[in-house]
Amino acid sequence: MIQQLISLQPTVMPWVLLLIGFAALVKGADFFVDGAASMARKLGISAAIVGLTIVAMGTSAPEAAVSITAGVQASFFGVTGAADMAVGNIIGSNLFNLLFILGVCMMIKPIPTSLCSLKRDFPWAIGSTLLFIPMIMDGKLVLAEGIVLATLFMAYIGWMVYQSIKNRQVVEGETKLMPLSKSLLLFGVGLGMIILGGQLVVNSATSIAENFGMDSTLIGLTICAIGTSLPELVTSVVAARKGESELAVGNVIGSNIFNLLFILGTTVTISPISVNTDMMIDTIILLVATAAVMLFSYTRMQCDRKEGIIIFTAYIGYTVYIILRAYGLI
Repeated sequence: MIQQLISLQPTVMPWVLLLIGFAALVKGADFFVDGAASMARKLGISAAIVGLTIVAMGTSAPEAAVSITAGVQASFFGVTGAADMAVGNIIGSNLFNLLFILGVCMMIKPIPTSLCSLKRDFPWAIGSTLLFIPMIMDGKLVLAEGIVLATLFMAYIGWMVYQSIKNRQVVEGETKLMPLSKSLLLFGVGLGMIILGGQLVVNSATSIAENFGMDSTLIGLTICAIGTSLPELVTSVVAARKGESELAVGNVIGSNIFNLLFILGTTVTISPISVNTDMMIDTIILLVATAAVMLFSYTRMQCDRKEGIIIFTAYIGYTVYIILRAYGLI
């Protein structure tokens, strides 16, 4: 239906739907954070755990839809460039999450980090990225590799749920407590608006980008990656402004783990796909960026505004690099 609306007015409608998508994302994320944080308070689950599981998976729904659909289109229908978009969307989204989103959150307000998160969550993010590198060296992702990625994700979620139950406690914070029914309603409505807004933004932005002759790899790494990561951006920024710093960081790290292990694992399990060899460089950049953010987090057990500016600038530099690469200028 969205594609049909876009086709009605090829020069105007994509821009209108893009603005509507942005509005849905902003308000949906506001509802979503309020509902998720309130549920954490009511159920005695830490905001960090909620961010690393429910919120991360919810805001990663657009990435899942884009990558899984693109993978199926590439393998079963032979759609040219769809496989590049499937993988590029994930790697690009993870870099956007890590460098742009956390950079913006840090510039808004210094983000404290916990030793538990540094010992538990960052190693998972680094390990999953490190595991992915040899998988794509042969230019393809096969069934066995998809099963390995998906199985690791299930192990990660199972472990997180176990830790949450084992260490359940009442968590106090700035979020206003609401009845559980209202929290669930806000959570559900917010999630629906986020998913709809993400779809509107991605489809509209992709349509606009294709008019400029961008190739599928570049679209996956930029337009689709940024579009599908807008829920994480808005959710994390709103969380940071409301003082839910753990939720902001947990959402980004949890989303990266979810994207790489579950979404790509599911995509490849459904249908093996080919991988552009350029993705090796992007994956190595993601590995270095994750390690750098982890190192920043160790300093004074927080990420400050100066470090936020550094990683935000790094993302701008990376974007310039992939654009120049796509057009054969480097």
